Amino acid sequence: MRELRYPPAERLDIIETLHGHAVADPYRWLEDPQTAATKEWSTAQDTLYSEARPRFRAREWFGEQVRSLMDAGHVGAPVWRGERHFFTHRTADQEHGVLLVQDGDGPERVLLDPGALDPSGLTTLDSWKPDRSGRLLAYQLSEAGDEESILRIMDVGTGETVDGPIDRTRYSPIAWLPDSSAFYYVRRLPADEVPEGEESYHRRVYLHRLGTPTDEDVLVFGQDRDKTEYFSVTVSRDGRWLVLLAVRGTSSATDMWIADLTEGDLGSPRLVPIQEGVDATLSAHVGRDGRLYLYTDRDAPRGRLCVADPTAPGYEHWTTLVPEDAEAVLEDFAILDGPGMDRPEMLVAWSHHAVSEVTRHDLASGERLGSLEMPGLGSVGVLMERPEGGHEAWFGYTDSTHPSSVYRYDARAGAVRLWAEAPGTVATPDVRAELVTFTSKDGTPVRMLVVSPAEPADGPRPTVLYGYGGFRISLTPSYSASVLAWVRAGGVYATANLRGGLEEGEEWHRDGMLARKQNVFDDCAAAAEHLVETGVTTPGQLAVMGGSNGGLLVGAMITQRPDLFAAAVCSAPLLDMVRYEGFGLGQLWNVEYGSADEPEELGWLLGYSPYHNVREGTRYPATLFTVFDNDTRVDPMHARKLCALMQWATSASPDERPVLLRRESEVGHSSRSVSRSVALSAEQLAFLAHHLGASVP
Repeated sequence: MRELRYPPAERLDIIETLHGHAVADPYRWLEDPQTAATKEWSTAQDTLYSEARPRFRAREWFGEQVRSLMDAGHVGAPVWRGERHFFTHRTADQEHGVLLVQDGDGPERVLLDPGALDPSGLTTLDSWKPDRSGRLLAYQLSEAGDEESILRIMDVGTGETVDGPIDRTRYSPIAWLPDSSAFYYVRRLPADEVPEGEESYHRRVYLHRLGTPTDEDVLVFGQDRDKTEYFSVTVSRDGRWLVLLAVRGTSSATDMWIADLTEGDLGSPRLVPIQEGVDATLSAHVGRDGRLYLYTDRDAPRGRLCVADPTAPGYEHWTTLVPEDAEAVLEDFAILDGPGMDRPEMLVAWSHHAVSEVTRHDLASGERLGSLEMPGLGSVGVLMERPEGGHEAWFGYTDSTHPSSVYRYDARAGAVRLWAEAPGTVATPDVRAELVTFTSKDGTPVRMLVVSPAEPADGPRPTVLYGYGGFRISLTPSYSASVLAWVRAGGVYATANLRGGLEEGEEWHRDGMLARKQNVFDDCAAAAEHLVETGVTTPGQLAVMGGSNGGLLVGAMITQRPDLFAAAVCSAPLLDMVRYEGFGLGQLWNVEYGSADEPEELGWLLGYSPYHNVREGTRYPATLFTVFDNDTRVDPMHARKLCALMQWATSASPDERPVLLRRESEVGHSSRSVSRSVALSAEQLAFLAHHLGASVP
């Protein structure tokens, strides 16, 4: 087999002095994908990967396993409008989930099938929201992974488009008025109205009247606000109350206002502050009983539920209904107050060390009445109720071996029953799932879910350590075809609940951000050491894997602790933490990481930035970078630059521990077709199996 050789890559003598730090950037030229030099380098990397890929001989086997396990499909919890309900569903032969509607006990009917709209599989359904009656549906589609949603309005009865398309509506909420004559939504300003390079920012809240041109939409909110702010809008079921919130970037600090829409012009509501200038998350809902329900971590890092009068919404008027729990994190709630309910209830969803629990409470007092029996140690999705009130609630459920399913709770009967299963039948391997606790560098206990073959091990096994550690994102038990395929191959898959997530509440998040970001990497290193010390694996059989912010984690691990890992998969990563704000959606994230424009914060970033911590002559793990050309969140330049630098610096030969770049076009950071997901997972797992010595059946 031909010897692998890295393509040449010019090293520039770029050293800048930033706040007293000498910062080298030899591969800055790889930031621009349009130059001839970058295109030539990228093509050469494609060739290198195509030469290396045949060595990963388990690709076909892993592809078959992942595909068969994904054939379980998916079913989502119902969204009710009277006797009509909407839900998502994917069968084994479908590339994307399909949105269906059902009237009572009538037949299910397809409303939106991305695969039928675009047989190439490049169109994704980003979001959807029916109006109060269920007669109209707002939905958002994007193409080729760019996530640049286009908003349209559909007549549910006929399937015809009655309004739209409206562009620049990425991540836009829809708040329908009760009579469906109009809705509030969020839209970015046109590119020609903002400074160059800021086209992904500058959002505004508008009121759109159905059937009118968008240039007649009324600007409601957002003028002169920070360019990185995201807005959300909701309207109460009775149409009286508008709740509007603003969050800068990915911060959890929430400003919120409420307006009485009966007072006057819908386009210029009088906004009364609920919370402003407070570093705490907040969400609000006006119930059918007229009370304002407020979820917050203000003075309660694990979350609590409060109530107030919408006419006096200030913090001084909040009353705690469900207090903070010392061990669990409050995540969601649903109100059951329909006819025939002798004692209206509230369901509250919690995460207890990343495992879901649901408790019952008296709606008036918050008194705990009991808990729901869960199907297993898994994850519960959003609690869904009937908007008009009722005695039922629905929720999705999954765990390590169970595909998505939907359960129904009947408050009158006090029972939980299976309501809908994933449509496909699959044979999952026998596994053992164990939640273990280890100690991080500073003495903090951290938990990790370890999934392994059910039969006892006769020695260390090839092991993948996966993590994320940021942005309040919790890693909870869920069905994963890739994980099960790896375990079927005899491997172990460990998911660490690193700081930076929300597994243990907001303090857990803050202990892994800004100046404390290094805690995340220390946690991950401690997880790897625990797996080795307990005999699960050895450094020669251990890999680290992650994507996006988790790709930053991988980059930090292979540059800080190359001795701990034999291989790594680094997907859609952030890696140059000095220049990240200038690319993709980077300016949204300085509230999480800090900014290189600030002297102290630059010091934090340089301390762990993978691109700035590569050392020549180090024996780095075999590393596979996977990037996506249409990624509009994290620019592929990060992976290009670190790939080139590691290829130059590593002391390991390309044949023994290669540094490779897998590039994929016409997909982006998030949703993709099943076929593309299978292909990506198969190649990642085959790469790891080859370098960890996994014996594929």
